[in-house]
Amino acid sequence: MNIILLWHMHQPDYVDRLSGRARMPWVRLHSVHSYFDMIEMVDRFPSLRVAFNFTPVLLEQLVELGEGKVIDDCEAWSRIRAEDLTQGQKEKILEHFFRANFDTLIRPFPRYWELLNRRGRIVNFNNLAELTGLFSAQDYRDLQTLYNLAWCGFAACRAYPFLQELRAQGRGFTEEQKNRLLDLHRQIVRSVLSRYRSAAERGQIEITTSPYCHPILPLLLDTNLARRSMPHVNLPPQFSAPEDVRSQLALAQEKMRELFGAPARGIWPSEGSVAPELIPFFREAGFDYFFTDEAILFRSLELDPYWRGKGVDHMVLFQGWAVSWGGAALSALFRERPLSDFIGFRASQNPPDQAANYLLHHFEHICDVAGSPEAALLIALDGENAWEAFPDGGERFLSSLYGGLTTHSRLRTTRPTDYFDHFAPKAELRALHTGSWINADFDIWIGDAEENRAWEWLGRTRQFLRRLGEEGALPADRTAAAMRSLYAAEGSDWFWWYGPDFSTDADLLFDEIFRTHLQNVYRVLGFSPPPYLEFPICAPAAPTPYTAPRLYIHPQLTGRLDNFFDWVGAGTVDVGVQQSAMFQMNRLAQKLYFGFDEERFYLRLDLTACPEEIEVEFLAPQIRRVTAALQPSGSWKVRTERSEDAVRFTPVDERGIAAWRDFFVLMVPTASLGWKANDSVSFFVRLLRERLVLERYPERGTIDFTFPSKDFEARQWFV
Repeated sequence: MNIILLWHMHQPDYVDRLSGRARMPWVRLHSVHSYFDMIEMVDRFPSLRVAFNFTPVLLEQLVELGEGKVIDDCEAWSRIRAEDLTQGQKEKILEHFFRANFDTLIRPFPRYWELLNRRGRIVNFNNLAELTGLFSAQDYRDLQTLYNLAWCGFAACRAYPFLQELRAQGRGFTEEQKNRLLDLHRQIVRSVLSRYRSAAERGQIEITTSPYCHPILPLLLDTNLARRSMPHVNLPPQFSAPEDVRSQLALAQEKMRELFGAPARGIWPSEGSVAPELIPFFREAGFDYFFTDEAILFRSLELDPYWRGKGVDHMVLFQGWAVSWGGAALSALFRERPLSDFIGFRASQNPPDQAANYLLHHFEHICDVAGSPEAALLIALDGENAWEAFPDGGERFLSSLYGGLTTHSRLRTTRPTDYFDHFAPKAELRALHTGSWINADFDIWIGDAEENRAWEWLGRTRQFLRRLGEEGALPADRTAAAMRSLYAAEGSDWFWWYGPDFSTDADLLFDEIFRTHLQNVYRVLGFSPPPYLEFPICAPAAPTPYTAPRLYIHPQLTGRLDNFFDWVGAGTVDVGVQQSAMFQMNRLAQKLYFGFDEERFYLRLDLTACPEEIEVEFLAPQIRRVTAALQPSGSWKVRTERSEDAVRFTPVDERGIAAWRDFFVLMVPTASLGWKANDSVSFFVRLLRERLVLERYPERGTIDFTFPSKDFEARQWFV
């Protein structure tokens, strides 16, 4: 069976094109982490065949950073001598230099963890100026160093022993060491593309691409197309720029020819977003095939008169398809979603060998059922963000997965181009659903008030350029620069962070970069930008949205809502608001409640389906693990365990109670947890099935609160 692995590498345009400064550091930091790691891992397995999808705007920034034409703000702040930092620069360092996975990138460095706890795990912008006084010059120098050191992945540490020396030293870094580290970052950035180019030239990998600045092409073509999958959505004033669709595709191929010597044959449309009207655009730009999500296929089969009502078997997914519209035809592969999502969201929460074997077992099962040499399984996902959640950057997991694939007798990794050259699609799709890889619609990027305002302002800027062009007032020498800033603003990432779907403590910065791109359209043409572009579209939000308990609670332990007031005063976590740069669909939980009375801790999870086990991991004040396991009888067994090292656990007792009816409820005596009055409590929750982690709440970090003294309710009364 043909296994096609597609790793999608993309970052939006962080560069203010007028200043030459990148406002965020993710191109550089992902270079020394994921981009370098992923190609080094490919080099370890010469018989492996994989595809990497690079967005052209990411490639452009890699070149600019490597050549020194651009510097990101975080590198600039890092290079300033610690004793020379201004008050404003200190505030920026405290704001930005802890933006990393707490558990895998910060906690392993005791000094880094110490500095994080001194600042606080959540940025408090109201007292950031005050906090700067708590840090000495050496503290800032250590922070400048550790932030950039933590992002160095396993490949960088293997290639440069100096990084291992810094890790061993741990603290007390010098200015010379710090700057040598930053110079290594630049060296790695310069080497990344040549490594991928070499792998492509020897036929081990294929480079596919996306529209230049990663726009949602159906919405760029016409925002009203969103109504096909979201008939009742509230849309902004119509935005329609088919000429930009054509340009973004043509520029993508131009960048591929420039950097890799040939146009790409395959395209991952941004966010897997497609519409039938795009097929001629893809063909015109020189693409032979595209990739998107399985939901698009099955929704399309419902639209296609040939397939409608035929009771389509799920196995139709595992093959190439011919998709035609408007006299043009392309081949297509549709990704297998659950296994792709497993890598992106669950593999890191499980032992790496077990996670890899889980995938290989499912690959074998699909191979058994498919039983054809033409069968193809597409695994496609983000190739950079997922690895931050692995303690070792994904090294052991990838090594196990790649090793299992390259030695398997019936599974064969294949480049997409090789697959289609050998197997012309036999199945034909005469209708194509309009949607994206997320829920087969566009809800993440349009329909919310913030998203619609961004589309409206983008539309006003596009109309401004059109009017100038019609009037013949568009200076030829500045046209390209103005359009380049417009294309950057058309990228999907800005709309990803608008609205309620995703939130981080960098929301306002993403908003600012989007508006800067629009402002630069006017500035490069010699006009003052419209005043409304000075005002933020979004309001800031906490990175982990939860509320602490306000009152003692005394809920019934039935799993039913016997009394509405049972959970009034409990702390709440809206687990539907995701912090990640990646999207996970079909989440099992919608909301989490937690609270206590004088002697018991309570947890409630509103679930769409019941897992086999639910674990509550307490990191403070004592390390405790509470496991509720569903028994064959339908009852739940609850056990509490203790540990000194969070690795080896011993039983405490089984006095907990759990139930699931309308929701899951858990009670554990606080004595079993070792709590005393005024203890600081930190915990997170995991859902498991067959000992594989399905979900974690919150996705990153912990839920924190203080277990109070006896006068808790009396004190709350006066608040």
